[in-house]
Amino acid sequence: MKFHLPEYHSPDFSLEKFQNSPDVKTESVLWDGIAPDFFHATSIFPEYFKINERWMLAEESRMDCCIKINNGKLEVIEPRNLKKGDMVVIGRTEHGEDGIFLHEDGFEELNTGKERFSFRTGRSRETAFSKDYDSLYELLNFDKENGNILWVMGPACTFDADSRKAMEILIENGYVDGLLAGNALATHDLEAALFGTALGQNIYTQISQKNGHYNHLDLINKVRKSGSIANFIQTESIRNGIIYSCNRYGIPFVLTGSIRDDGPLPDVIGNTYDGQDAMRNLIRKATTIICLATQLHTIATGNMTPCYRINHGIIRPLFMYTIDISEFAVNKLSDRGSLTAKSIVTNVQDFLVMVSKGVLKNQ
Repeated sequence: MKFHLPEYHSPDFSLEKFQNSPDVKTESVLWDGIAPDFFHATSIFPEYFKINERWMLAEESRMDCCIKINNGKLEVIEPRNLKKGDMVVIGRTEHGEDGIFLHEDGFEELNTGKERFSFRTGRSRETAFSKDYDSLYELLNFDKENGNILWVMGPACTFDADSRKAMEILIENGYVDGLLAGNALATHDLEAALFGTALGQNIYTQISQKNGHYNHLDLINKVRKSGSIANFIQTESIRNGIIYSCNRYGIPFVLTGSIRDDGPLPDVIGNTYDGQDAMRNLIRKATTIICLATQLHTIATGNMTPCYRINHGIIRPLFMYTIDISEFAVNKLSDRGSLTAKSIVTNVQDFLVMVSKGVLKNQ
């Protein structure tokens, strides 16, 4: 089945309520990193701002940021990055009263309307996900040619030989344009490539190896000695795995650290805000994002991701999936404001195997 992007319907700014709306109000930043009182905070939805009698769309919106106006142009910026003298939009209404309009139903398929009462509307272990998989195969084949596919991965993805191979296949066949993860994903993937284990367990038999609990520590030590992941892959002749495939095919990845990291690997970004900026540089290119078994990185990614993207001048949906064996984990993202994310409750290793087979079958 051929995939069709849902059509975006812009607001009708010829309506009287929009014509009569005032221009937005702004206030100057008095201190670096501190927004003016009553600053407007952005969301995941398209938002328009009236400037000089003209409604303008904030093109790279994301959650909980400010709108800075610079020479008549809109810039979405985190409060921490504001500088003294920046002009920031103020106003807490969203229906045009203050020259601000939030457009939450621009995509028909994202606002289909539901019965007030119906059974099994949540996403749980009882949900049938067959249609979700078929839709995802179509989407991935479409965005392979027309978009940018970003994966957000937790270490569980590396604990199985078949899931690692499945991700290699997806990378080799052009279904991965970027990867976000932490120290653990890269550590255990490279551990599997060097020792055949993840956290000391054989990645196929799941049998713990003698002194296997040292394997990931020895791996980290070897990579640090090499100076970088790329150098390690070359000097140790690594020939399999997720990180190896990213390195081989030039797929950018961002590894951000956490307090519990051991090591970490030399490529891991330890400064939280530097890591956030690096993640955002990949996120702003993405048209589809798939988050696998990492609650921390999933929510962080969701907070940086709008529900739309402007691609070749067309406003299109940004599709976001969250996959985990835990219902709590997959639904946490929507609880944090990413209301258009679609969740699938399943084992992520099985998910990767199914997706790698499904996209190739449906090409």
